[in-house]
Order: sequence, then C-alpha cells, then structure tokens
Amino acid sequence: MAKKKMPHEVDKDQVPELLVNGRHQVIPADPAKEFRRAMLAAGAVLWRGDLSDLDSVEVAVIHRPSYDDWSLAKGKLDPGESLPTTAAREILEETGFEIRLGKLLGKVTYPVLNRTKVVYYWTGEVLGGEFTPNGEVDELRWLPIREARELLSYEVDRLVLDKAEKRFRLPATSRVLYIRHGRAHQRRNWDGDDSLRPLDKKGRRQAEMLVPMLLPYKPVAVYSAEPDRCQSTAAPLADELGLEVVVDRLFGDEAWLENQVASQRRFRELIDAGGTSVVVSQGEAIPGMIAWLSANGRLPLDEIKAKKASVWVLSFNDGQLTGADYLTSPLPAK
Repeated sequence: MAKKKMPHEVDKDQVPELLVNGRHQVIPADPAKEFRRAMLAAGAVLWRGDLSDLDSVEVAVIHRPSYDDWSLAKGKLDPGESLPTTAAREILEETGFEIRLGKLLGKVTYPVLNRTKVVYYWTGEVLGGEFTPNGEVDELRWLPIREARELLSYEVDRLVLDKAEKRFRLPATSRVLYIRHGRAHQRRNWDGDDSLRPLDKKGRRQAEMLVPMLLPYKPVAVYSAEPDRCQSTAAPLADELGLEVVVDRLFGDEAWLENQVASQRRFRELIDAGGTSVVVSQGEAIPGMIAWLSANGRLPLDEIKAKKASVWVLSFNDGQLTGADYLTSPLPAK
C-alpha cells in the first residue's frame, strides 16, 4: 500500500479555507489557538499607482524558485512578533520594498505536512525600495490586476487578490489607529487622582510592543486623552516616530460622557484631515465612538470590544467608516 503523501505549500489549493469575507476583520490575542498545530504567517497584496484610477494600479507577483510558482509575498512569523510586524518584515526581506499596511483582508488556512498554515493578508502600498533577486524570490513582476490574476499559480491567491481589488474600489482616504490604553494599576489600590494612575508592568510592555505592530501603518500624528495611562501608552510610538503626543481631553471618557457631540466633532476633524492618525483613548469612549461612526457610515458593527492595549484600525472613505480591523493585543503572537 502506497504511503499517503503529506500536503505541502504547493498543494494549498486542495483543501483551503478562505476567511476573507467582510470589512470587519479580527486578529485574536492568540491567533494560533484557533487551529490545530498552527503555523502563522503574514503577507500583503503589494500595489502601486493611483487608486482613483484603478487602471493605473499594478500589483506585485513573485516567483519562488524553490516551488517554481507565482504567488503573493508572505512569510512565517518570527518569535516575538505580531502579525503586522511579520507582514512588513517579510515583504522587505523578500522584495526589498518598504510598504504602508492598509486594510486587513483576512486569513487563509491550509494543511502543510501535519500542521495548519494560517496566513493573514493585508493590502500594502509600496513606498520605496528596489527588488533584488534572492534565494527566496528570483523574479518579481508588476502587473495590472487582471494579468496578475492570470499569472498566479494558486486559486487561493487569486481569491485574495479579488478581495484586495474590491477594497481598492472603495479606497481609504484616511485611517485612525484607535487604541485603548495599556493595563494600569488597579483603581482600588490607587489613592490619588485617577487621571494620574499609571501603567503597571504589563501595561508598559504593551505600550512598547505597540511600536513594532503599528509602525507598518506609517502614522503621521499621535493623539492621547488626558489620563497618564493614555499618554504613557502613546509615548513609545510617538518617540519612535519623532512626533509629539498631542493631548486632548475630548478623546477621553470624561469628555465623552459630558458632551458626546464635541467629542464626535473632534474625531471627525481627524478623519477629515486625511492620512493615518493614532488616538489613545479609554474604555467608555472607544465603543461609543465606533458605534456612532458605524451608525453614520457604511459598515454595520454588532459587537465592539475594547480590551486594554487593543487597536481598532478604522478606514474611512470621504469621511464614512468603510473598514474596521480589531487587533486584540500587541503582545507577540504565539
């Protein structure tokens, strides 16, 4: 009796599961726990051009000599990384390009040997760099979307590209990385002014780990509510970016409970300013603000969580909410 052949990377079309439906995507705190013997990876649909003219947009397809196939760029998670970090690092290593992460498209799973490979894909706008052939990728082609689809070796990759094209047709004109502050010392053990209650040891680590997770989104401004725990959560990322933390009480719980209209107006100003902004806020304001954005946008959201140090990557098209990715934790994926 012939021994059954174990599935490998080149067999990923045989029994894949494509989980890229919907504009609301979630990365759980422990993404490997969802699947049996998971092997985590991340990548992106690399693009360049003008999204207001889809005919001008080209996407990158890579040739891997070890498999003799054409695929989308991706790679395995390294110890200590979050998945957005992996996506940006692997893209740089495989293609030489620096990217700005955009919309999380979702994930694809398929068996490899006796494990389950789980690949998260984003859209990734190329900002600079140059491709040089290497051991993993010996050729890269920039192609219009239709031609790229024809060249790809796997149906799974073609379906991911289809989802990216759908996002390109309603592109983000601005993004907000909406963060709840890291874990702080418990209120019952704090006698002073609650706004001065600091982050605890885990909260400080969460703040530090937000840096590599969010740098690939290329934020251009960092805002914080008034409490010390919010400002301390924002500080490491702002330091790395060389930006000041702009403190505004309208982003905090007190202002939200006192005058929601004023808080909403301030948030709207950030959206209208364009680019990618960071806002560190609190557990009352975040769900309320997102519910309001959802009700007045183009993306219905039923459940809005806001765990400490979690991040909502909110995408807007001409001021309306069109995408929401929830990154549950900045701590390394297991």
